[in-house]
Amino acid sequence: MSNEVLDEVRALLPEIAARARAVDEERRVPAESIGELSRAGVFRMLQPKRYGGAESDPVRFYEVVREISAVCGSTGWLVSVLGVHPWQLALFEEAAQDEVWGSDPGVLVCSSYAPVGRLVPAEGGYRLSGRWRFSSGCGHASWALLGGLVMGAAGRPADVVTVLVPRSDYAIDDVWDVIGLRGTASDDIVAEDAFVPAHRVVRNHDLARLRGPGQQVNTGPLYRIPFGSVFTTTITAPIIGMASGCYRSYVSAMRDRVRLSLGGGGRFADDQFAQVAVARAASEIDAAALQTDRNVREVYEHAVRGEAIPAELRLRVRRDQVRATERALEAIDVLFKTAGGNSLRRGNPIERAWRDAHAGGVHVANDVERALAMYGRGEFGLPVEDNLI
Repeated sequence: MSNEVLDEVRALLPEIAARARAVDEERRVPAESIGELSRAGVFRMLQPKRYGGAESDPVRFYEVVREISAVCGSTGWLVSVLGVHPWQLALFEEAAQDEVWGSDPGVLVCSSYAPVGRLVPAEGGYRLSGRWRFSSGCGHASWALLGGLVMGAAGRPADVVTVLVPRSDYAIDDVWDVIGLRGTASDDIVAEDAFVPAHRVVRNHDLARLRGPGQQVNTGPLYRIPFGSVFTTTITAPIIGMASGCYRSYVSAMRDRVRLSLGGGGRFADDQFAQVAVARAASEIDAAALQTDRNVREVYEHAVRGEAIPAELRLRVRRDQVRATERALEAIDVLFKTAGGNSLRRGNPIERAWRDAHAGGVHVANDVERALAMYGRGEFGLPVEDNLI
């Protein structure tokens, strides 16, 4: 299948690559890049057609994410995270979708899913307060998806939900100063006693079980695939892209390098150990991309046929997603180690990819042992309960 958005994006990649160092140093992806990617249709790939979106095959979306991440990890991360939110918004009630997209189908939505917010029932909805961390690209967004707990009797949590909040109802605290993914500006969001109407609230339990209220109006197969499969792949796809970009930079930089250390000299490319390192890294990156694409494709094909998505497939998606992250990081580590002391210099693509990929690797979606243990439980016929399956 052709990917028209990818064709548009490839024309933008040289300029995105040229901005990558400034993105890292200034801790922001510039509005210019976001505008170019918006006009290319990147952020509407998973948006419903009824709201001006493309409603694309999700595999095509992750292809675009990987290509952008290969030249700038922070920009690719934002594309993945901000680009997946139209898919989730499509699962909210129609009234919420109309509020966001009714006047501007190109509006962007950020998120912070940890259920740290507190929702107190009020007439027609809830009062929301809290501070959420790690909201990537929130400065570019007009709305936010935020996790929260509905407080019940005696102040005890009664439900876990995700709420949709307009920019006017929260503040952004500029706190993002980290070693990797610096340009994502994943700052804190703060809300104090904001009113959230009931139609802008969805239960996480319902999303995990493919019962989003928006499915009544968005009936296409894209909106009948699991949140756990979509969200976790959204986190791993840019990391695979970073590893791919690191590999390209490594091969280009090392192909003609002459070793001066250890008294041996000689071309680096003639070193058999270097050749093996390249082969290992390339194989890990290929395996990561091929497995994730295969799994997402199978999930989507089940939805296209109107079939239930089996638990075995959902567990396999998580198994291979965390392993894909591991494989990408292993590839980058091999390349970084064998590139020698020059890879330590700030600002070179190998060093930046190493920092960005490892920063992405600590995301909660990449809890490797937990995901693998769930797969093992399923294989042994034991019950598995998790909202990211």
